[in-house]
Amino acid sequence: MAFNDLFLRAARKEQTERTPVWMMRQAGRYMEEYRAIRSKHGFLEMCRTPELAVEVTLQPVDLVGVDAAILFSDILVSFTGMGLDLTFAKGEGPVIHNPIRTTSDVERLRVADPIDDTGYVMDALKILRGELVDKVPLIGFAGAPFTLASYAIEGQGTRDYENCKALMWGNPKAWDMLMTKFSDTVIAYMQAQIDAGAQVMQLFDSWVGYVAPRDYERYILPYTTRVIAEVKAHGDKVVPEGVPLIHFANGATSMIDLVQKAGGDVVGIDWRLDMKKAVELIDPKFGIQGNIDPVALFAPDEELEQMVVEILEAVGTRPGHIFNLGHGIHKTSDPEKARKMISYVHTHSDRIRGGAVS
Repeated sequence: MAFNDLFLRAARKEQTERTPVWMMRQAGRYMEEYRAIRSKHGFLEMCRTPELAVEVTLQPVDLVGVDAAILFSDILVSFTGMGLDLTFAKGEGPVIHNPIRTTSDVERLRVADPIDDTGYVMDALKILRGELVDKVPLIGFAGAPFTLASYAIEGQGTRDYENCKALMWGNPKAWDMLMTKFSDTVIAYMQAQIDAGAQVMQLFDSWVGYVAPRDYERYILPYTTRVIAEVKAHGDKVVPEGVPLIHFANGATSMIDLVQKAGGDVVGIDWRLDMKKAVELIDPKFGIQGNIDPVALFAPDEELEQMVVEILEAVGTRPGHIFNLGHGIHKTSDPEKARKMISYVHTHSDRIRGGAVS
């Protein structure tokens, strides 16, 4: 089997003969094979056991036909090394039992060591590079400083972020210290993943869409920019052609101009921004990743196919397009629908982009 480098070439903004596709949360609860493993192991146990993380990472590559594998892990795995008491409550998601609320809380927070605290991630990546040598590229990832800070401050997922914003607005010195520690942790963690073999990195800013543009520019953008710049510089040292970085700022389509200022190679967009508009707004120096509604996998086949075609036609032959869901795949999605979507992407992009590569 020949190595499928379609995704890797697109991430480098090279012209490709068809559009690569992968799905956020593609290794997860929508697959019966995943649920069989999950029934025997806790979520963090799976993240911390390289053999289990490898098995789950490979499942969608073999069974769904995506053009890239993304490490099975979680954006919060560094929390324990930072001194945060993290558990995953059944049906409730992550819970931090000692949330950050005061300056003294921030001062006690450590910068996690990527090897000492999350060495199991690097072990899994090294194994995966061997397993994927004749298959597809491997994506590593991390949470962006703001998204990590929001979890650490709120103690769990929320929709208001009142504690997070109160600290951001009311205690700028503590906020800077907190975001600096998260930035230091994320930079070291992403650089270690590159050293372990990750071929593309994705920075998830999952909750940044809940802040106003003026707050993003003042309190978040400087830290994200630093993370991307230092990770990119490290990737350039490790791999001659560099390690592409995808920046996915979920819900931030109203400030896509600011998101681009953070840098990187590919701008990930959610389904709230029409692809025609995205092509107009996103500088051609960036690739674009996205952006079908995750719930589209519940649509009738003909409607799903039409949505795929509309996105592909909006992009046309612009280099650097990576097809993806606008956010993670829903746990009740039918894997067969995911396979059909991938087939639609490959078939129609081959038609639309035909001849794009000489």
